[in-house]
Amino acid sequence: TMSHLARSYVKFLNQAKASNLGQVRHMSGADHGDGWKLWKKIFFAGAIPVIILSHVNAFGMSDGSEHVPPPFIPYDHLRIRTKGFPWGDGNHSLIHNAHMNSLPDGYEETEH
Repeated sequence: TMSHLARSYVKFLNQAKASNLGQVRHMSGADHGDGWKLWKKIFFAGAIPVIILSHVNAFGMSDGSEHVPPPFIPYDHLRIRTKGFPWGDGNHSLIHNAHMNSLPDGYEETEH
């Protein structure tokens, strides 16, 4: 019955508590007090040069071709405007970039 179940559960809890009193968990970080020095060396010897070389590759070695918009091809299935956008003139998207985003009739003429 319920009283027997409750007594057996209390007995189980008392046994579990008594068996765990002398146990101490040894975590893996307890024996390595100077582990942070290794990671500091790895960071400065590995991560910093990788970050610098990536920056040079991305920004220092660019040829400027990413600033040239792709050629405009007036496909029938692209840039369909059945209803205008609810802002501005209704033809430009909310985050429109005049240099890279074309309108249904081509790119906007902008002077740089």
